Amino acid sequence: MEAISDVIPFSSTPLTTGWTFKQGDRSSGSENLAANDLPTEIYRDLLLHGKIADPFQDVNELSVRWVADETWTYCTTFNAPRDYGHAGVSTILKFEGLDTFASVFMNGQLILASENMFLESRVDVTGKLKRDGNTLEIVFESARKKGLELVEQHKEHRFIVHQTEISRGPVRKAQYHWGWDWGPILLTCGPWKPIVLETYKCRIFDLWASYELAADLKSAEVRVQAKFEGLLAGVSFAIINQITSETVARTTVPISARDEPAIVEVSFRLDDIDLWWPRGYGTQALYTVRADAHTKVSPLLSAPIHSISQTFGFRKTELIQEPDTHGTSFYFRINNVDIFCGGSCWIPADSLLTRLTPEEYRSWVLLAAEGNQTMLRVWGGGIYESDAFYDAADELGILVWQDFAFACANYPAHAEYLKSVEEEARQNVRRLRNHPSLVIWAGNNEDYQIVERYGLEYNLDDKEPRSWLKTNFPARYIYEYLLPTVMIEEFPGVPYHPSSPFGNGKSTVLKVDPTIGDVHQWNVWHGTMEPYQKLPDMGGRFVSEFGMEAYPHVSTLEKCITRDEDRYPGSMAMDFRNKAIGHERRLVSYVAENFRIRYDVEGFAHLTQVMQADAMSWAYKGWRRQWGASKARKCGGVLVWQLNDCWPTMSWSVVDYHLVPKPSYYAIKRAMEPVVIGVQRKFNSWTTRPADELWQRETGHIDMRRIWQHAEFDVWVANSKCEEIEGKVVVKYFSIKTGEELGSGIRRDITITPNGTTEVIQGHTFDLPGAQNPDEPFNLSEADPFVIHASLTIDRRCVATDISWPDPIKYLSFSDRDIEVCLYDDGTKVVVSATKPVKGFVFVERPGTKFSDNGFDLVPGEPKEVRVTGCSVDDLKWRYIEM
Repeated sequence: MEAISDVIPFSSTPLTTGWTFKQGDRSSGSENLAANDLPTEIYRDLLLHGKIADPFQDVNELSVRWVADETWTYCTTFNAPRDYGHAGVSTILKFEGLDTFASVFMNGQLILASENMFLESRVDVTGKLKRDGNTLEIVFESARKKGLELVEQHKEHRFIVHQTEISRGPVRKAQYHWGWDWGPILLTCGPWKPIVLETYKCRIFDLWASYELAADLKSAEVRVQAKFEGLLAGVSFAIINQITSETVARTTVPISARDEPAIVEVSFRLDDIDLWWPRGYGTQALYTVRADAHTKVSPLLSAPIHSISQTFGFRKTELIQEPDTHGTSFYFRINNVDIFCGGSCWIPADSLLTRLTPEEYRSWVLLAAEGNQTMLRVWGGGIYESDAFYDAADELGILVWQDFAFACANYPAHAEYLKSVEEEARQNVRRLRNHPSLVIWAGNNEDYQIVERYGLEYNLDDKEPRSWLKTNFPARYIYEYLLPTVMIEEFPGVPYHPSSPFGNGKSTVLKVDPTIGDVHQWNVWHGTMEPYQKLPDMGGRFVSEFGMEAYPHVSTLEKCITRDEDRYPGSMAMDFRNKAIGHERRLVSYVAENFRIRYDVEGFAHLTQVMQADAMSWAYKGWRRQWGASKARKCGGVLVWQLNDCWPTMSWSVVDYHLVPKPSYYAIKRAMEPVVIGVQRKFNSWTTRPADELWQRETGHIDMRRIWQHAEFDVWVANSKCEEIEGKVVVKYFSIKTGEELGSGIRRDITITPNGTTEVIQGHTFDLPGAQNPDEPFNLSEADPFVIHASLTIDRRCVATDISWPDPIKYLSFSDRDIEVCLYDDGTKVVVSATKPVKGFVFVERPGTKFSDNGFDLVPGEPKEVRVTGCSVDDLKWRYIEM
């Protein structure tokens, strides 16, 4: 092995500093301005120099639209690396991501033309560098203009896009950059991922640990493989248990010297392995696999010439789709345990992606974890997220549903496009396949809705993929052939789903089939605008989208609406910020149907937040109830649209742009506790005319006595623990007027079903004592509406409570609540109590404050304890309904 004993170690030098940018192409005479350190993008750099107003404030987004139609050039100079010019040394420029239409020139010569934001490119510059002062220029053309050109070039295709203008359809770029119904139009460009200069005689890459678990999940056959190029004598592999720091496997594979790319692999049998579990079901055991390239393997290993490592975890993932009494199931089974996936949909956390740090990604995922969420769905209109996002999910036990980067459009499928998409898919699947948190890939978001709405060709009987390319829905080839093929070849064993939503090939957002696949339920807010109290009966086998809008806390609005005179609901600045079509009518309608409406910004924001929290409570409690028992999983999970925002705004998010939770976040947190109790009145709609006793059949008028004096209700317990539990359920009724307990209540000892739902009370009727005769005149002033309070005690400790209110809240009076807020433990514990029932008690949150609970209801004799940090006693403020 003497011939390769002098191999030069692999070196990697990020080209981070010294960048400039200017408007126009290379020949432009525009001023060269200093850019941010890489990664960066054009809006950040223009902001750096005060060339544009902050697009996140007021209506400034309009004033920066021109940026997207211009060409921009980034430039830096660099010296050749130390080992450049040595015999056999390769020198590579690695571009991890260029956004999007980029022409790269080095010392005046074109070395790369890139048209896909999601692709990494490697350019061999061996022998092309000067020792000092190499010039690197990257010209970014307008993605919007290039998209329009591509639409014209491909007139054979019927371009259809929702939410935005048509130019996004043929462009492989984050689709939300064109704007969405929750985000601004900020068509950015620039070197959005690192640019690195590499030198080596040998490198190893694409390290992957795949495995087959034994039936008892206690041992695994592990296959570790890596690719390499250049001259080396061997590769040593090691697997380290991160919990114990023990090296559980190690070996070295000799390699005959060669310089073409090749694969080296080795197999291990590991016994007594630690499994990776979702949060709440076990530990998040992780392992490190390391590969070291050596120039000498005998008699002693040389020092590694190049080393790479990956984190992975052992877990068994199944998507259970089996016939049952409800149709075809759709739920996840991890390590042989059925998992109800309550969680959220995830959009990019900033319109300017390069501002996000690994610490911020972890903070976002930690919020989901602390909110008892089990799954995050990475939406297809964004990006394949940063490694930091998936690292945090691995660490914190959050399951990840990953969409491929397609959303709400009829995408083309000509040869050049398919080639780019295939490379995009392979690169990103390879990058992410070691993460145990990633348990499913889906082909797109809502593209089959386009098929139905516009009558595109979709023949279920046609099983020939090549023929699909000849239809006006050629992207079927991508979703039902190309991407599943990539998954089989690159990531076998992890489920693939053609779309979200997708059922039998015909179920879409427009025509929901609740018996199969996943559903997006948008007949609350969008569509027919059903009352959100109907959500429990509007689900499916897995609800992967639904939502209700709300304002963020006023502290967030004050940051982005800078003029006092604009801080009122319905101002131009407020309406401009809310991108949802028809939001003025929809939001006000839902608030006015349920609450006494207020139009000051603090009061209206509070009402929208309580309404959104109520909607989340109805949905998560109702659909978790349908988790049922083994072999009868009617609903396998629910993912709210959406967890987060990409800018400060009012939207469907349950946490705002500044990581400040809305009350709905806590409603989900309470509904997703390991053991919860639910109480739910039979819903009688006062906004429509159902065929029930609430409406007088003869006149069509509502009979409010059915709300004020009578309640038919259910009580159940949901348990995600895998063991049977003994408990006690207590049901009480409290007068909303006086706070007095009414009637004798209900007390029952129960045995709680493991990993399922236990029905405790079904169809129980409670009539208010002394209720007026239905034949007598109804006196509103004498009516005494009541709440139903259910509690669950285990081992003499109350572990869960729930409250059911008579709807609508706007008909109720909340005077004289006698609320008391007491602070203990140096101000870190707050206890809130009341002598009468309270609706929607919300502590005002700001960035930096943290509450263990918020947005809750109160009944007499049941004080609420809340842990709080980051807020002094004097700063603690709150609101409740009719405060």
